[in-house]
Amino acid sequence: MAGQAAPPAARARVRRYHIGRQEIIQGDCLRVLRRMKPESVDVIVTSPPYNIGLGYRSYQDRRSENDYLDWMVEIATALRRVLRPDGSFFLNIAGTSAEPWLPFELVVRLRALFALQNHISWVKSIAVPDDSFGHFKPVNSGRYLNRNHEHLFHLTLNGDVRLDRLGAGVPFKDKSNIARRGHAQDRRCRGDTWFVPYETVRDREQKFNHPGTFPVRLPELCIQLHGRAGAVVLDPFMGTGTTLLAAQKTGSRGIGIEIDPDYVTIARSRLKDAPDV
Repeated sequence: MAGQAAPPAARARVRRYHIGRQEIIQGDCLRVLRRMKPESVDVIVTSPPYNIGLGYRSYQDRRSENDYLDWMVEIATALRRVLRPDGSFFLNIAGTSAEPWLPFELVVRLRALFALQNHISWVKSIAVPDDSFGHFKPVNSGRYLNRNHEHLFHLTLNGDVRLDRLGAGVPFKDKSNIARRGHAQDRRCRGDTWFVPYETVRDREQKFNHPGTFPVRLPELCIQLHGRAGAVVLDPFMGTGTTLLAAQKTGSRGIGIEIDPDYVTIARSRLKDAPDV
């Protein structure tokens, strides 16, 4: 989850690292994607820069809206080429209170490339009913509510990909539903609202000095929902390697592309320290 823009000299260097079944490619994502084999990826899970001014190391996260959208469409076109016909592309993105339209502007532009098969709300904090759970980042405003969710757009080529809904499901709260409704197991669909909180952190170092990490559980659920054993999982904005950690946990083969060498170093360290499946 980091930017993919750098000076020409930096773009020229492409380095590859293998940790178990996971591959990290240090380089510009467009250049790397153009060299990948067509229809070679089962699942794409990524969180690109949101164009809201976050402090990435190797990318200025503030372009004009049209420039940003054109860039994202170019990347999405390259991703479409490497995605299998029955593949899933999970795109995590968010707007801001002052600029809420950008995620929707982007997904409308992607309509020419993909079908929007599911729109999942990633809930990071929730109040039920007078208690609160999860990550809470207050907004100091008299106009706007605190933003407690982000978008997770599930894109496919034709909108007809079969999913393992129970693989990413949850147990029934009322166990009588299992027999009463003829279910074969204590499992139901998770639905399109996913409460996936962050682990509590107290400083940026615990987030690996990265401004846009997400919890490992989020890409893990995406891989489980797609439901292919030994899937090839791609994250073109790998950041500090969260999607590859999820791929490792699920027995998948991950490919992560990242332009920033410091984030690549962190991702390599996280993968080396993570248990193998």
